[in-house]
Amino acid sequence: MARTCSRPEATEQRHLAPCCDHCWVCGRALWITDTNHRTVATLAGLVACTLQIRSCPNRTCERYRRPYRPEAEGALVLPHAEFGLDVIAFVGTRRYADHRSVPEIHRELVARGLAISERAVTDLMHRYEELVAVRLADRPRLRERLVPQSSVVLALDGLQPDVGHEVLWVVRDVLSGEFLLARALLSATQEDLAALLREVAAGLPVPIRGVISDGQVSIRNAVKAALPGVPHQLCQFHYLREAAQPIYEADRHAKKELKKQVRGVRPIERALEGRTDPEAQATRAYCLAVRSALTDDGRPPLGAAGLKLHDRLTAIHASIGAVEEKRGCPPSWRASGRCWSGGSRRPRRSGRRSGRLTPGCMRQPTCWTGKRQRASKHAAASTGNCWRRCRGSGPPSGHSRRQSAIS
Repeated sequence: MARTCSRPEATEQRHLAPCCDHCWVCGRALWITDTNHRTVATLAGLVACTLQIRSCPNRTCERYRRPYRPEAEGALVLPHAEFGLDVIAFVGTRRYADHRSVPEIHRELVARGLAISERAVTDLMHRYEELVAVRLADRPRLRERLVPQSSVVLALDGLQPDVGHEVLWVVRDVLSGEFLLARALLSATQEDLAALLREVAAGLPVPIRGVISDGQVSIRNAVKAALPGVPHQLCQFHYLREAAQPIYEADRHAKKELKKQVRGVRPIERALEGRTDPEAQATRAYCLAVRSALTDDGRPPLGAAGLKLHDRLTAIHASIGAVEEKRGCPPSWRASGRCWSGGSRRPRRSGRRSGRLTPGCMRQPTCWTGKRQRASKHAAASTGNCWRRCRGSGPPSGHSRRQSAIS
């Protein structure tokens, strides 16, 4: 697609010159024969490069009039490319390591101030795959690295950034950590995976000791067909995850049951709207702590979300109990569940089946252990109403309505 607007001014100027000023064939001094200008789009901004090109003036030299470009140009950008290597690496990392889609990568690059289209992002993703393939095809380097090991252990796995798109299959040596082959396939059949394993086995200078995978049926059949007699082991992570599946299901059920017991956070927060006193701030902090505990999940199989939720709710409950004890709430009331975080102001239930808590008598000024009020018939009557509404019974033994009203 043609550019519809002019490119902005470059933010950085660079002058690149060749490292050698003499011909390495005949030894004669190289002449400056041309000066090129190109602008490269990087993650840091636009870079305007001035390239000094040299050539040998000796007519009898084999390097006669052959351009010698600066070496630093290849470390910045590919030939005839508009975007730098850092942009290509960014696109490939977001695609295959973070599993981002092309529109998501495009939005991230635009947010960084880079003028690029979605089609250009797709092209850069293909350039990244080509660079990875060139790196993996360096057979002499792999041979020098693998020969001292005397054997390799292959790890085969597939990466699928988007559902329905092609899968990038990677074959890696576990002992050295070297990537032996990476190829995108539209299907993961036994024949396709067996062809990959045969290609890897044909290019290895040492024998294959074993194969590690996630135990997929097609992978098992491919290893059996392409590498007969080679041991095939299940990955330790997948093995641990499968072994902990019953524990994970029990932990998930426990977390669901714990969530049922913790309700009514939103009505309490609504009742505290507009209040800035210390009691309201402390109550909001407890509500935020409960929300954070409910939304924080663990990563199975080692991180149990239900156990983590239980520990956090227990800590919150102990903290509220310490506050109640500090404010002078009777221990028997805390044990019976009559007390709320602000003393005895326990919210009432809004429905028979909902089980949700709403701030009922929190607005009543004459609750037990509430604020001090003058003795009056109205105060005594309201105190009695509060007892019947909150506790379903009369005042504690040894106290009358009049005593509680003037206490």
